[in-house]
Amino acid sequence: MAGTLKVGMLSGDRRSKVVTDLQALVEAEVAGKSGLSGGIIKTGYAAAKKVKPGFVGRAIDSMLEDFVAALEPHWAAYQAQPAGDFGAFLSRRPQEVSQALLEVTDRRAKGSSPAVTSVYSKLRPKGQDNVIDALPRLGELVQRHAG
Repeated sequence: MAGTLKVGMLSGDRRSKVVTDLQALVEAEVAGKSGLSGGIIKTGYAAAKKVKPGFVGRAIDSMLEDFVAALEPHWAAYQAQPAGDFGAFLSRRPQEVSQALLEVTDRRAKGSSPAVTSVYSKLRPKGQDNVIDALPRLGELVQRHAG
């Protein structure tokens, strides 16, 4: 049985690889959005990156421990009865998992610059749907790094 997510994802040189992979996941999720709401997400994401170059990677890195802590109980439950992959496991708990992850970003947004807070407030109403859409890929990424 694998250990905790904290050990699996934050130890040694693993952290930088996890941050890089999470940034690629965010980029892929944003790129895959379509329609009016997808256009809003793409515009907001581009604006956030424009505010501060490298912002996305730094934001992921600065919140990674909190994201890992939010996922830790789900990882422990998955390990207790592993059935299928972790992405499918997370997808069976979409409301609970997405809310735990969004609590991390909501806390961070409150302490951000007015420009970042403004962009975040425009993206947040669809945040839960977007996180839920990303759960299969997120679970795969977590399992690859921690499993």
